[in-house]
Amino acid sequence: MASNSEALSDDISRKLNVLIALSMRQLLDDKDFTKGKRKQGVGEIVRFLADMGLGANDIAAIVGSPVTSVRTLLTPTRRK
Repeated sequence: MASNSEALSDDISRKLNVLIALSMRQLLDDKDFTKGKRKQGVGEIVRFLADMGLGANDIAAIVGSPVTSVRTLLTPTRRK
């Protein structure tokens, strides 16, 4: 039973991440859905979402960046 509830939780999390990503794009007036294109200002969004309590995996899914890039942006030496 725990496996079923975990799968359901993961599914809900993915769907919420999509809704958050779409909302952020609308707020930022970002209409470019091209994959692989580097976007400016992602660091500020990453730090904001981290401050709100989201983990690196969720943040990466929301901003469309690799998890390793998100973790790099969140390391204390990168903050200035």
